[in-house]
Amino acid sequence: MDRSGLISSSGGKGKRTVHHELPAISPFIVRWFLSYARNYARRNFHTLRVAEEQNALAAAGHPLLIYMNHPSWWDPIVSAVLCSEYFRHYRHYSPIDAEALEKYKFFARMGFFGVARNDTRSARRLLELGSQILSQEQSALWITPQSRFADVRERPLRIGTAVAHLAQRSPHCVVLPLAVEYAFWEEKTPEALVRFGRPIAGAELQVTASTPGFFEAALADTMNALAEDSIGRNASRFRAVLSGKAGVGGVYDVWRRLKANLRGERFQAEHGAN
Repeated sequence: MDRSGLISSSGGKGKRTVHHELPAISPFIVRWFLSYARNYARRNFHTLRVAEEQNALAAAGHPLLIYMNHPSWWDPIVSAVLCSEYFRHYRHYSPIDAEALEKYKFFARMGFFGVARNDTRSARRLLELGSQILSQEQSALWITPQSRFADVRERPLRIGTAVAHLAQRSPHCVVLPLAVEYAFWEEKTPEALVRFGRPIAGAELQVTASTPGFFEAALADTMNALAEDSIGRNASRFRAVLSGKAGVGGVYDVWRRLKANLRGERFQAEHGAN
């Protein structure tokens, strides 16, 4: 989920896999963080909405390589909500900048492991650790292949080759594209919008693993579809996974509540409702 989530590197089926020790995940810390993330998102977003959730449901039960765009600081919080909503029984791992992990060592207890950008040895370690993770049932590896914050409208995405290399090394995993963006609709707080792309698995995965451009196109298609849903502001295209703040607040909402009471109507805080 961090900016160093993907580093381009050479790799392939013929490479010897080196065993690295995976982060020792603390179930207690993970449960605390997932709860914290849901509450934090609820306080700061109007709604977290998910499109095409059937793709996440179809992918569940297999080792997962989830790769996503990286528009903002909020992405790890949103990802944590998705973990708790769709993949609660998984062990989740994600690369993070090695210097940041050195500062905040407790992140390792939540499945983060350190990598350094533009470092060949670190890139190799990412592939080797990723292969170990994706060989285990009920494990998920989350990466942000743009390797930096990037606007959702930026094209081409330039995601490098690590997704393809990991897929090539992990024939039994499912690769799941994930698009995220944040938009203001009717409320003063933003909507967190998510769309799961089509799962890539089995024979199709082995054909496409040798074509890095395929994975870039799959993520771009998922992002483009989410952008259409966002522009259309059609809430029926999504499932509301989490609802938070609504209404304008202050005197204006007091007046709206009073009007609703005088009319014998139920007050609805959403700005577009009254």
